[in-house]
Amino acid sequence: MTVPLTLVSEHGCFGGKVAFYRHASEACGGEMRFSVYVPPQAATRKVPVLYYLAGLTCTEETFQAKGGGQRVAAELGLMLVAPDTSPRGAGFPGEDAAWDFGVGAGFYVDATQAPWSSRYRMFTYVTRELPALVAAHLPARADREGIFGHSMGGHGALVCALRQPGRYRSVSAFAPISAPMQVPWGQKAFGGYLGPDQQAWKAWDASELVRTLREPLPPLLVDQGTRDKFLTEQLRPEVFQDACAAAGQPLTLRRQEGYDHGYYFVSTFMEDHLRHHAAALNA
Repeated sequence: MTVPLTLVSEHGCFGGKVAFYRHASEACGGEMRFSVYVPPQAATRKVPVLYYLAGLTCTEETFQAKGGGQRVAAELGLMLVAPDTSPRGAGFPGEDAAWDFGVGAGFYVDATQAPWSSRYRMFTYVTRELPALVAAHLPARADREGIFGHSMGGHGALVCALRQPGRYRSVSAFAPISAPMQVPWGQKAFGGYLGPDQQAWKAWDASELVRTLREPLPPLLVDQGTRDKFLTEQLRPEVFQDACAAAGQPLTLRRQEGYDHGYYFVSTFMEDHLRHHAAALNA
């Protein structure tokens, strides 16, 4: 049985539309929300779909409001889907006590520790439940999917692709948390969601996953600002770069002079990323 979607709002945009939906989620045990940009080409045919995973504290609205991708997506005929960053309203003790854990900080893992394991199953939601809903309700080509994200969402995009080789035709990230086992954000999230066994953490760390990749993913594009205040302590792109080099995984890591961690940076290079994805998705 197809899960129904409830339309929250809809807005005309570059000949297409931005729409916001809510729905009951089996994976996350409650209501979830997502947004979508449907390009004008979808009026006459199904179009490739590109999933965007946002960072800490963000919602399903952040990308559509700040990312600046709709104009180019309209030109290229790409559907842009952005889920929320965590379940909300679970009522778990401390779920909203910190900005980097709990609400708004699901880290795109499937939690194994109580109480989080009953609701915080963002990997399953992003890779299975949400795509099934998109395919059922929207004019999307399920055989042409790409994924990208920012910060925590960059981590999520890389992990989703690395855990499912062959699933996504294109992958990219802005300032990803690419070695979460080695940085405070990742250690806090993994300890809380996955427990103390750090061997289990490796299945959710892009720098660890790429080392065991049997065949390369499509070429990866990563942009990183040089003035990002989180660069040294939380992001560690050089760890991922070294792991990709050792594994033979094609990676273009661009260090962008003068840019920080926020959406001024993301929106500046959004067109490059959309064209990177379109080259594979529209091939």
